[in-house]
Amino acid sequence: MNPESSPSILPASGLARFRLAPNPGPMSLDGTNSYLLGRLESETTVVVDPGPLDERHLRDLAAAGRVELILITHRHADHTAAAGRFHELTGAPVRAADARHCHGGNPLADGETLLAAGVELRVIAAPGHTSDSLCFHLPGDGPHGSVLTGDTILGRGTTVLDFPDGKLGDYLRTLDRLEAIGPATVLPGHGAVLPALDAVVRAYRHHRQERLAQIRAALAELGPDAEVGDITDAVYADIDPAVRAAAENSVAAQLEFLRS
Repeated sequence: MNPESSPSILPASGLARFRLAPNPGPMSLDGTNSYLLGRLESETTVVVDPGPLDERHLRDLAAAGRVELILITHRHADHTAAAGRFHELTGAPVRAADARHCHGGNPLADGETLLAAGVELRVIAAPGHTSDSLCFHLPGDGPHGSVLTGDTILGRGTTVLDFPDGKLGDYLRTLDRLEAIGPATVLPGHGAVLPALDAVVRAYRHHRQERLAQIRAALAELGPDAEVGDITDAVYADIDPAVRAAAENSVAAQLEFLRS
């Protein structure tokens, strides 16, 4: 792995570096974090989430060291759109939970252990944001390890559930799994690196519980058959129109959870 490859590639942890993709927006925050994993002495790297189809971004990632493996955290285009092109550039197999996003590699399985670029990665099924979401645990990355969380845990704000594909019950179970890992460093798909995964998970769970309480209160006022739009108006009074659809998705996911 070449730590001097590009000034646009920055350190994230002992075993991880990242390049910020040029796709900022209301849902992608500053842009997608494309991670490069590997030990300094390794001649190869693992790239997680090559991101949007931007040629300069991909060439900078490829120049950082011979790419041995490409991993995908989930199906959304801001993480996967460049996967096929990056496979062409590097020859490295692309592996994801969903076979439709694999190129030259097999789908990943929950509990699978990967060894590449001198790094051990453990695959964690993390449905909730999407049904195919994965996290990657690096137990050897520092004293408490690290976890690449994709959009399951963000560097700021909270995660949207892409309902009906993403479901709240699944997401809450995923949070339980992640909390059990302990105070690992969080390497999110968007936003800044965070310490102490378990503490972040507890804050996320508390936020979800608060939202559920607000939706219960809205249902009590509007009636048990209230529509998603009306509840969104009540719970997200000052919502930015740019993220209105995402808020409605989250409300729909929480209603399904409560009504089931």
